Amino acid sequence: MQDRELGGTGLRVTALCVGTSPLASMPGLYGYEVDEARAVATVRAALGSPIRFLDTSNGYGAHGESESRIGEALRESGGIPEGFVLATKVDPRPGSSDFSDARVRESYRESLERLGVERVPLLHLHDPERIGVEASLAPGGPVEALRQLKAEGRVDWIGVAGGALSVLRPLVDTEVFDVVLTHNRYTLLDRSAEELIAEASTRGLGVLNAAPYGGGLLARGPASTSKYAYAERGDARAAAERMQAACERHGVPLAAAALQFSLRDERIASTVVGVSSPERIDQTLSLAAQEIPDDLWAELGRLTPPKSSWLND
Repeated sequence: MQDRELGGTGLRVTALCVGTSPLASMPGLYGYEVDEARAVATVRAALGSPIRFLDTSNGYGAHGESESRIGEALRESGGIPEGFVLATKVDPRPGSSDFSDARVRESYRESLERLGVERVPLLHLHDPERIGVEASLAPGGPVEALRQLKAEGRVDWIGVAGGALSVLRPLVDTEVFDVVLTHNRYTLLDRSAEELIAEASTRGLGVLNAAPYGGGLLARGPASTSKYAYAERGDARAAAERMQAACERHGVPLAAAALQFSLRDERIASTVVGVSSPERIDQTLSLAAQEIPDDLWAELGRLTPPKSSWLND
């Protein structure tokens, strides 16, 4: 598994990162349950795989189930393996919009307790679109709190992870953050984050690209779902059908092309892929290794939906 520099942080991360939101068991979002035993087994499989990077969040699950299950797997495995990077994110309490300094610190304490670790090297502000740019940057707000945690040596690097580009872009412009994580907005079907990725890369930020399958459409296939980024998107489904047909002509799984679209971009340090079972680890590695001819990339480029159909938020 190739590793890459994460911007100017000095961290080296594998080109694949295990995303763990499905391990919290959120059927309202994903449409299926994941029990604790399966979640813990999945993390153990990740820890024993060539992938050396795992991403989670305080807010994955109503009670931080994702982090708790990761913590159990770490305890069973004897701790974080050498060279493995663990990242998490700060969130308001469930049902709250409190992103104050006190809440950020509380969120981080909760995460460390659940994970069973003393610190993590990378801590993200999660989904700042929930409060907007002004509130994020206000005195006593989350950005100030993260900067203080970094100054105190509680974390090495801070990042911002979110969806809405209208919020991510101005936060990246502050030059406060070391890493930016975007999701669902740089895929075969949607290039909304192109400018953000280009700007962040130029500034020397580490770039993480999450949800390369658009929430499942490009993994399960358009015959299974018409949702893109967790919402009904008939236009995205139609484009996925055309891309799937092209992939089939070349004997390539649509999911392999979707994953490698992100992996082959040198500006992206790591691609975050959500997993929900031990088998998914090996499946993801197999998709990453699939040979894809140049002719197919050219055809998929021609099939890219127009900008007017992207999220563009």
